[in-house]
Amino acid sequence: MGTALVILLALLSGAGLLALFLIGKYNGLVALGNRYKNAFSQIDIQLKRRYELISNLVEIANDNLQRERETLAPVVSARNLAYSASAKAAANPGEPKAMGDLIGVEAGLNGALGRLFTMVEAYPDLKTNQSMHQLSEDLASTENKISRARKAYNEAVMAYNTQRAVFPASIIASVFHFPAAEPWQIRNAVEKETPKASLT
Repeated sequence: MGTALVILLALLSGAGLLALFLIGKYNGLVALGNRYKNAFSQIDIQLKRRYELISNLVEIANDNLQRERETLAPVVSARNLAYSASAKAAANPGEPKAMGDLIGVEAGLNGALGRLFTMVEAYPDLKTNQSMHQLSEDLASTENKISRARKAYNEAVMAYNTQRAVFPASIIASVFHFPAAEPWQIRNAVEKETPKASLT
């Protein structure tokens, strides 16, 4: 076996190993990207349930609060904005603008819901309404599920963003256009507030 053939085989083996290594890094980025997208889909499921519960709460409140319609209108408007922002974020999970919009409108919805529950407390008939009570419990349970889903999503985003930033995966991320994913970051006290859904 000639020296040239040995060198050629060594080069081919090295190139093959390098190709396998790069393919592994690429596949790792794809898997981590799919993981955070799946984690966001779990948030999306709970958000859709939340929006449905809010619609039902507003309907019950609307039947009982004829004089308080100005309190219900902002809840409906905020719910519709949040629903739209959620659909945009679900279409492209992790995209910074979509996530920022969703986080912002969710904060507005939380504020409107907080005002609704404060108002409900002032109406004994509505406060003791069994349907309203059950919906508020379902909403509180859903809020907890959203919180857990957000935590899982943020952990998946961190794993993905970390992998795409380290060498040599950073080169693959740049060449094959793996963008950074945006976590669900709560930036201020208003966004941290979860509406008190308990009517006990």
